[in-house]
Amino acid sequence: MKKKIVAVLLCATMIAGMAAGCGSSDKGSGTSSDGKDMTELTLLIDTDVTTAGFEAVAKKAEEKLGIKVNIETRPGGADGDNIVKTRLASGDMADLCLYNSGALLNALNPAEYFIDISGEDFVSRIDDNYKSAVSVGDKVFGVPYQSAQAEGIVYSKPMYEKYNLEIPKTWDEFLANCDVLKENGETAILGTYADSWTAQVPFLGDAYNLEQSDPEFAEKFDAGEAKWATTPAALRSFEKLADTTEYYNSDYLATTYDDGCDIMANGEAGHWFILSQALSNIYELYQDQVNDLGVFAVPGDSAEDNGITLWYPAALYGNKNSDKTDAILKFMEFYISDEALDAYSEAVLPDGPYCVKGYEMPDNAYDPVANDIQAYFESGKNAPALEYISQVKGADCPAICQELGSGQTTAKEAAEKYDKDCAKQATQLGLDW
Repeated sequence: MKKKIVAVLLCATMIAGMAAGCGSSDKGSGTSSDGKDMTELTLLIDTDVTTAGFEAVAKKAEEKLGIKVNIETRPGGADGDNIVKTRLASGDMADLCLYNSGALLNALNPAEYFIDISGEDFVSRIDDNYKSAVSVGDKVFGVPYQSAQAEGIVYSKPMYEKYNLEIPKTWDEFLANCDVLKENGETAILGTYADSWTAQVPFLGDAYNLEQSDPEFAEKFDAGEAKWATTPAALRSFEKLADTTEYYNSDYLATTYDDGCDIMANGEAGHWFILSQALSNIYELYQDQVNDLGVFAVPGDSAEDNGITLWYPAALYGNKNSDKTDAILKFMEFYISDEALDAYSEAVLPDGPYCVKGYEMPDNAYDPVANDIQAYFESGKNAPALEYISQVKGADCPAICQELGSGQTTAKEAAEKYDKDCAKQATQLGLDW
């Protein structure tokens, strides 16, 4: 779904033919420049993932712990997913594996292949909601690789000041703000439908409101007992997407995600439903202009309960069949320490909160992250995107949302299409629908 900045470093010290999961003992697997014992671990990582932050942490770990991590790469998408499953099944997995958190983790049978870290003291630092996304039953398996992101609404602070607008706490208040902007000739909502994945964000970003209104929806949906089209709180997410149609820029079908970053940075639109990763793209191009933007949650229908949907990061998992368990656990513990997070943040500024308790945002964090998104995190007014608690997400979600957002279908028709789309995946997963 996400467009990411590719920054992959291939490690020159990998030994050809070495079985990734079958190294030597923790000690004596290498020596540092000063002659001290160096333990070497391997990490299997997706080529689409940026590694600059990880490399900064790994350098610190090498200096402080005597643990060196060598990176192995795999393709993204379905091909890479198959490689992970094949290497796990064959016993040839790297010592560490970067993989999704949430529902996709279940499909790997993590109890068989990954180290259960639930008994480790450092697990208490992991945010409870995120912990549930890297757990199966009472076993915990992963630590967050990078910061979370918000699925919310990026807005123009100068435009809000110009028209004396307040941050909306309800959907009706949000639409009223859009009306003001539209009446004054502004683009009220930026549409970037040329990149179809962006059309989903108003729908997916409403997950907090759905989960508050109907906390059992995800469980009932997976069990085939609830549907999007027949559950009022779920249908509401499609209805909100339908409401956005009249406020888009005239060329929204041809406008790309990259165009959207330019448009928002230059104050040419009032709102953009988008993942907060866009802030890093904008910062890369426009530096401090990113602080002319703010972020607020997709509003619900009650001002009393206003919270944001978070897109959780992938996790680092330890290979249960590696003979370097001690070094793996030491590295995982260090990875979520303040020292490591500081090193990560110096290399890559966060797009949202780190899912680690007690860690404060770096002083140079983007204002919309440090002041806006972090506030939802610290107050507990946040919830994971639905796919982190539900096993089923239909593959045609982007196209269905494009049709609805462009006025080609109604909310009810879109919900019915999505139910049929999800039924296909439920069948593939062997769920009793």
